[in-house]
This record gives sequence, structure tokens and C-alpha cells, in this order.
Amino acid sequence: MSSLTSAVAAVITDAAGRVLLCQQSQGHRLWCLPGGRIRQAESPVHAAIRDIREETGLETHMVDLVGVYELTGNTCGEDLPDVLKYVFRGQIDGGEASVNSPGRICWLSWHDPAALPAPMTPVARAAIADAVAGMSGVLRQVQRDSEPDIPDAAEPEPASLAAAAI
Repeated sequence: MSSLTSAVAAVITDAAGRVLLCQQSQGHRLWCLPGGRIRQAESPVHAAIRDIREETGLETHMVDLVGVYELTGNTCGEDLPDVLKYVFRGQIDGGEASVNSPGRICWLSWHDPAALPAPMTPVARAAIADAVAGMSGVLRQVQRDSEPDIPDAAEPEPASLAAAAI
């Protein structure tokens, strides 16, 4: 059995029901929910609020727990640790959304849950579906995706920037 890492994320929606997503700066530049790792002696709720502020500049509070997702599997060809991710339903209290951690994320944008971008992390896909269905307290094991066929995600097209930008 591999080691276990604990992390947090939040499903944050706007008035139109769109979900705030971050595109990772590294690797295959997967789309994901805002969040990050839990620091030692930090609660999952405080970690989510801190990481969202660090990544997006937004002040938030967590409304409830969508679920706890265990990301597992070695389909990427590496012996990666399992990740236990607490995913909350978050609400914006203030601030201007902007990319505050360019080393971690390169893009922030709002997306309709019925038209999500790809490639996306498997936990984000599962948690968004659960949140849109109105579920809370879900316990789910999620398998890692295989390496994407594409070498890296493409930059957003200039024409779509205005529509997708915050």
C-alpha cells in the first residue's frame, strides 16, 4: 500500500451556477477545483479557505462537505501516493478572482457544469457531479486517469479568452 496525502478543494459556483476551475501550470495542465494540501495541525476547512485565497485571491467560507474522495491507482505508470481529498461546497465572501499562484495554476475561469473543460482531474469530475446533484457527505473512491494521449493541454484560444475569463 502506498502512502496517503491529505488535500482539500472546493466547488464554488457563481449566480449563474457556473463552477470556478483552475488549470494547473505543470504537467498535462489538468483542470481542477481550487485547493491544495493540508498542512500539519491544520483543519481541512482552514486549509481550503487558505488555499483558495492563495490561488485565487478570493475570500470564502465553506458551506458544507460535498464529500471525501480517495484518489488511488497507478494508471499513470508511477507509484504515486493515494490522496484523501476533502471537497467542500464553498461560497465567495469577497475579493477579486485572479491567478495568485502562477507556479501552481495558470488560468482561472467559470464553467457550466454541463460543459466542463478537458483534461480534468478525476476528483474534480466526481465532486462537481455530486455537488450539482445536491449531494453532501459522499464517500467515494476515484481511480486515477491514464496518462492523456495529448502531450500537454493547449493554451486557450484567444477568441474563447473573453468568454471564459473572470
